[in-house]
Amino acid sequence: MKTQEPADDTDSVVTYEVRGPVAVVTVNRPQYTNAQNSKVTYALDAAFVRATDDDDVKVIVLAGNGRHFSGGHDIGTPGRDIDETFDRRAVIWWDHVGRPGLDGRFARESEVYLGMCRRWREIPKPMIAMVQGACIAGGLMLAWSCDFIIASDDAFFSDPVVRMGIPGVEYFAHPWVMNPRAAKEFLYTGDRFPAWRAHQLGMVNHVVPRAELADFVFAMAGRIAAMPRLGLALTKKAVNQVEDIQGLRTGMDSAFGLHHAAHAHNAEVGADSLGGLDAKAMARTNKQAAGEAMPDEAAARGATAGDA
Repeated sequence: MKTQEPADDTDSVVTYEVRGPVAVVTVNRPQYTNAQNSKVTYALDAAFVRATDDDDVKVIVLAGNGRHFSGGHDIGTPGRDIDETFDRRAVIWWDHVGRPGLDGRFARESEVYLGMCRRWREIPKPMIAMVQGACIAGGLMLAWSCDFIIASDDAFFSDPVVRMGIPGVEYFAHPWVMNPRAAKEFLYTGDRFPAWRAHQLGMVNHVVPRAELADFVFAMAGRIAAMPRLGLALTKKAVNQVEDIQGLRTGMDSAFGLHHAAHAHNAEVGADSLGGLDAKAMARTNKQAAGEAMPDEAAARGATAGDA
């Protein structure tokens, strides 16, 4: 087993480790719930390239260091760079870096959020998201880029950006990873869906006790790694192609335009593109809503069984 190390020479916000045939890519900002800025997403991209280019790696595990998988986009830490110039690496793309308004924002989110998640979805090796604690907004995008999700029993999932007047995160996979009615509830309410509910809806493959999460994930990765490399790559491509035929890619393009219409509206009529909600305000509102709205697990499971 190789020693855990930064994903590239300059960055420690993402670490990279190899365990036999499995590469472990870990977001490493636990003090900020692994919130994602451009530095994180570019480091993730570098780590995934490294894993893809390594012939000895057959499976990739995506993890988050600390209590939470990911608290989402960085909208409030000292490393926040959402409105700063980013290091454009996408090819054949207009050079609108550093431009004001929609010009710069659309270019940035097309690459750093939607574009990267789409590239990661097409990585020709199986990817498992190992999720504990919070998986919120931008964290969903990371997990949804993977082939499947294994969650701890204390994990929860949420996309509360409708509070900002924004119709969901940039990688708009909601109707495909659950179902349209559940997606509407998820977005309309901003509620936290606990791991067991996400599993009921098909968004999560397995839910296991927190203490058993890593062992379960690496056992699964080992079974997958025993399969032939080409068979895995072709199977992944086959399933992804079917999702695209069902409208996943075009649906995301459509939703991405609405997403930026919301940003532009917020900037025109309010304080900023996020509707004036900073990280503290969002966290406070989300916690309050979660406390008011979420039923306890036993009651919710009972209601589900009774309705059936």
